[in-house]
Amino acid sequence: MTASVSSKSSTASQQLWLNDDAVAGLSGIQIGIEKEGLRVTADANIAQTAHPVGMGSTLTHDFITTDYSEALLEFITPKQYSIDKSLEFLSQLHTFALLKMPGERVWPASMPCRLQGDESIPIAEYGTSNSGRMKHIYRRGLDVRYGRIMQSIAGIHYNFSFSSDFWEAYQQQLGVTGSIELFQSDQYFHLLRNFHRHSWILYYLFGASPVLDKSFFDGEEPTLEQFQENTYGARYATSLRMSDLGYKNSAQQGLQINHDSLNDYIRTLAHAVKQPYEPYEEIGVKDANGEYQQLNANILQIENEFYSEIRPKRVTRSGERPVMALKRRGVEYLEVRSLDINPFLPVGMDADQCRFIDSFLLYCLLSNSPEQCPDEWADIDRNQRNVIIQGRDPELVLTHCGTPGSVQERAEFLMAQIEPCAALMDRAYADESHSAALEVQRQKVGNPELTPSGMVMKQVLDGAEFLDLVQDQARKHSRAALETGLDPVVRETLETQAKASITAQKEWEANDELSFEEFLDAYNRM
Repeated sequence: MTASVSSKSSTASQQLWLNDDAVAGLSGIQIGIEKEGLRVTADANIAQTAHPVGMGSTLTHDFITTDYSEALLEFITPKQYSIDKSLEFLSQLHTFALLKMPGERVWPASMPCRLQGDESIPIAEYGTSNSGRMKHIYRRGLDVRYGRIMQSIAGIHYNFSFSSDFWEAYQQQLGVTGSIELFQSDQYFHLLRNFHRHSWILYYLFGASPVLDKSFFDGEEPTLEQFQENTYGARYATSLRMSDLGYKNSAQQGLQINHDSLNDYIRTLAHAVKQPYEPYEEIGVKDANGEYQQLNANILQIENEFYSEIRPKRVTRSGERPVMALKRRGVEYLEVRSLDINPFLPVGMDADQCRFIDSFLLYCLLSNSPEQCPDEWADIDRNQRNVIIQGRDPELVLTHCGTPGSVQERAEFLMAQIEPCAALMDRAYADESHSAALEVQRQKVGNPELTPSGMVMKQVLDGAEFLDLVQDQARKHSRAALETGLDPVVRETLETQAKASITAQKEWEANDELSFEEFLDAYNRM
């Protein structure tokens, strides 16, 4: 007996059904969550304090680090088979951090708190080891290239991988012979192409940044509509974080990173890492004092500078570049990077969202996924941009395969396509949680005010300033986390990890054998 998924676009190259073994393998899906959040003061200013020592070393800690800024926390959950356990651990990381940063809170929104220009955003420090210096200089490079304000924007990354049991069963089902590693990588890229085609639905459903504080513009005249004295935005926007205000930039707009295959992806991404860019050459690798201000003058200093909404990933070994890890051992998991922080949820997302994303990713794998042509890329980009800026506008029209349709029509069609995949997930987990999660999201299609961006905009239109709205949520989440407290076992784990990470950083600093110039030269030549 098999579970089927029907699609008008099915072809012989991709069978849209799963046998019993493959369905059973879905229960082995592993997820991990990386969630960023600015440390802020009681009056909604970005914290100027150093990363609290009690949290451990940001260079070597497994679960708590910093992203761009010393004030931008990043919480990392280990791989889990359970969505609920992953979210619970993320909640405990928040509580632990709050205990180590008295007087400060975690800002529960993607767009930043009150800023006082670039200099109010301290660049993260990682110590004096070669690896630590490289991480800091990479961030200095982001500063001279894009400015610090853009880097103060926060988000959630959702890491996802199918189990080896699933891949073995699915390969057998499709009748594909050869290396399981090559098959797995090929199928992940099949999924990636469809993700790009349909990712606009994630911006619509989970975008939570339609407005921002005036201080983001650093004295320049805001280009957005003014709603309150210090609150600007776009009335129907879903995710300004993913607009030209956020993770878009002119240097990368010309990049055509190819997702047709792993080899094509590696080739085009490696080229961008090695390709000099004249404006960055004019800035110089070192400043007037001879201090490094970027790792190199190429379009991308390292692969992670490419601001993609989803990345194929492989855990790297010591000193290994991400692109080389992919080349040597193939795709291990996917990192969904397009998710805003929902200010109304204690950790920025919930289990229903995670389960919907899992069903969505399964749909992207099982549905037909031809290679993308330039015309389709243009449609995909246009759909994404339109939903990001005006996704809740009932008159918005999207284009699919040359055919126009309203955003509501397209969303309803896509929900119907995902529904059988949610049913497959229900079978794997022997419950109805994925179908229930899909129904929660389906309600937002007919009522945009139920989306996080709609909920934010409603309060703003009712008179709330962005800063006041988010600060109220920060106080609420902090109070609830501290009242709940830490599980004693988790507390011991995190305290031990904090101490061990500080020891590990000192060992790294003591054991460097190369000068930093030799270390960086070797890395740039990889």
